[in-house]
Amino acid sequence: MKQTVKDYIELNKEETIALGERLFNCPELGFKEFKTKEIIIDYLNKHHLKVDKEFFETGFSVSIGQGKPHVGLIAELDAVPTVGHPNANKIDNAAHSCGHSTQIAIMLAALDSLNQQIDKLKGTITLFFTPAEEFTDVEYRKQLIAEGKIKYLSGKQNMLVDKLFDDCDLFIHLHSSSSNEYRFSVNSTLAGFIYKKITFVGKGAHAAVCPDEGVNALNMCSLFINAINMLKETYKEEDMVRVHGIIVKGGDTVNSIPEEVIYECYIRSINPDYLLKLNEIISNAARSCSQALGGTCIIEDIPGYLPFIPSKPLSEVIYKNMLDYTDDDNIKWNEKSVAAGDVGDMSIFKPVTQYGYTGFKGRMHGNNLQIADPYEVYIVQAKIVAGSVIDLLTDNSLADDIISSFQVKMTYQQYLDYLNQ
Repeated sequence: MKQTVKDYIELNKEETIALGERLFNCPELGFKEFKTKEIIIDYLNKHHLKVDKEFFETGFSVSIGQGKPHVGLIAELDAVPTVGHPNANKIDNAAHSCGHSTQIAIMLAALDSLNQQIDKLKGTITLFFTPAEEFTDVEYRKQLIAEGKIKYLSGKQNMLVDKLFDDCDLFIHLHSSSSNEYRFSVNSTLAGFIYKKITFVGKGAHAAVCPDEGVNALNMCSLFINAINMLKETYKEEDMVRVHGIIVKGGDTVNSIPEEVIYECYIRSINPDYLLKLNEIISNAARSCSQALGGTCIIEDIPGYLPFIPSKPLSEVIYKNMLDYTDDDNIKWNEKSVAAGDVGDMSIFKPVTQYGYTGFKGRMHGNNLQIADPYEVYIVQAKIVAGSVIDLLTDNSLADDIISSFQVKMTYQQYLDYLNQ
């Protein structure tokens, strides 16, 4: 059966690559992926596949087969702001510089091929098109929350809270990589992060006539940034800490002492306990730097994503299918990354694997990220995903062992408490 499915994917490779190119040239930010959804639905209609659920503005899912085990496939819809990218959306600079568009074409090709053999498979396959993985465009998402259209800033967080993944037993995801050190990565972990917004509040005054009567909020922010830099020597290497931010508002006019300055940052670590501790250390630094210069600050923390912990038994299924295309020397096991994704939140409830695939050139999230090898990116990956699903749905004991060995890391109520803290 595997060879039949691979042959089908090969036969339809030109359509798959063309679909991928079309999606790559249609970048949209999270919860705004309306044109992307139209392109996908057009493909589904041509291949006699039907949407079974729609959720959270642009998210939706397609299911084939019946019964257990139930395999979930994940394809992320959104792009990321990337100034200067030649394929960027002219409205908001959205570009697929993280490669999410390629996930969509890969998973659609895999699902279509599996649908040709669905009567021979024992179980169900659901492909979830998930919006808003990139933690950006925050003010727009807050507006959607105020309108009651979403509850949280990330697509998968909303889906988890609404229990849209509950019927599935395990999940396969994949993500682009621009690495030149390997062809595939498998069983990799991701960091967790906290999103932090700090508003430094001073007192405005004429910058030339009476600066002594003002309190400079920009100086508070500058002092705080220096404090963050001085904290770096306290980080343990094994915790893989990153603190990175931007000043989104530096004042209102050059002719006045800045009264309000806004700084936003991510605090990342693969150690969830230290992540919380470091967050408080940085909050204290912001307060102290503000007070030192006679001002105050307002701190807003929003839970980002939990660390991603992969299911090793499920990763091994993917690994065995990778070996059809390369040898062990070109597969990176157990990579630890300080990148983060809302797939981490999924991994606390169900067995999930996310593997990395190459075939790109340029920098991830950079304005030069492009697809260098379309066959590698789209066709090889579709075959790996489809082959892995076949393994799981022809030998149900394999899926059963993966499911039974998994330990839930947080209750549903604990997760709600975490999101709402």
